[in-house]
Amino acid sequence: MGFSETLTVKTSGQALHEFTRELEAVVRKANKSIGICHIFVRHTSCSLLIQENADPSARHDLENWLNRLVPENDPLYTHIYEGADDMPAHIKAALTATILSIPIVDGRLALGTWQGTYLWEHRHGSHTRQLVIHISD
Repeated sequence: MGFSETLTVKTSGQALHEFTRELEAVVRKANKSIGICHIFVRHTSCSLLIQENADPSARHDLENWLNRLVPENDPLYTHIYEGADDMPAHIKAALTATILSIPIVDGRLALGTWQGTYLWEHRHGSHTRQLVIHISD
């Protein structure tokens, strides 16, 4: 039998926001020794990522690289109703991931030593994001 819970992540603008500890708490609550943890973000202007959680410069470099790849104020954009970051946020979410799956082994996420889970906020403003967590056998 599966287990589901919604996790809320509050963001403070464009950045990688780590939620590994909160996700680990959900996995403990599910009380599964083995399984798969699926994480789905219910928004179109942010994404999910597993990335290094030891050196913040790795996250900073990723953010800078993606901002260079998908710049704001491109004259090709027509979807600009919510500002210059609107369409770039949708493109960034399309290029990255909106769902992750992580094995659970011995009741813990099978992440590597330096891996963490992140919500990648692509908008400048603060947002409250919902992650649907489903743990299956």
